[in-house]
Amino acid sequence: MGGRFEGKVAFITGAARGQGRSHAIRLAEEGADIIAVDICRPIESVTPFYELAEPTDLAETVRLVEALDRRIVAREVDVRDLTALTGALADGVAALGGLDIVLANAGIFISHDADGMPEEAWRDVLDINLTGVFFTAHAAIPHLKKRGGGVILLTSSTAGMQGYANAPHYTASKHGVVGLMKSLAQELGPYGIRVNTVHPTGVDTPMIQNERTWGLFSPDDPNPTRDAAAEAMKVTNLLPVPWIDPRDVSNLVAWLASDEARYVTASQYSVDAGAVNKP
Repeated sequence: MGGRFEGKVAFITGAARGQGRSHAIRLAEEGADIIAVDICRPIESVTPFYELAEPTDLAETVRLVEALDRRIVAREVDVRDLTALTGALADGVAALGGLDIVLANAGIFISHDADGMPEEAWRDVLDINLTGVFFTAHAAIPHLKKRGGGVILLTSSTAGMQGYANAPHYTASKHGVVGLMKSLAQELGPYGIRVNTVHPTGVDTPMIQNERTWGLFSPDDPNPTRDAAAEAMKVTNLLPVPWIDPRDVSNLVAWLASDEARYVTASQYSVDAGAVNKP
């Protein structure tokens, strides 16, 4: 198989399902080998909202990448654990021969207003969505420098470009990712390493497809549904869609990771159906 990423190795966090799995497949389609990590276990603050990935989900990502005749090294790792993350990446690099692309994708979304914010929820969201992104970059930078350059893409959100009620922790974390990107781009540019952020609107994954999130858009409905939420969520975007597919984000990621974007760095890229410009 040939393509834009022939001979390249990509490191993807949150790769067991959703956007992470989609990114793994999209890059593998064009020749990349994959190092995939995901926590694959529950987090107490998240469980009332939705279930996180399981080991079987990560195994399915492995199956799908291997079906494309690409190599993949997969590990169950919490991005909050720098030692484990660094070790898993080192194992992948040793097996696959190097590192070229880093997709810091792992993240969680849970809704709380500021007044009712549990301390655990604040810490978990910031630790995973921001500290985990930094740890991913921190673990990867020596490998990229050794390779003589590369790409780091950090998954932010429309919440990294504007504020959202009922999600001050999520919004703060995603704004923080933007600041981190700008600093990393400054530091790493001299080494030929490009750093950018990706800002999706709502994506059709378990993170938003759950009763708790549907209820934010149907607050008077005791039994909110996907269909009802879809109609309500259309108002958040300029284009008449309630959410986008993971593949839509992966297509942007593939371009940013490719040599077609070789001079693109320190930039924020939206794939948001116009959400950030919605009046």
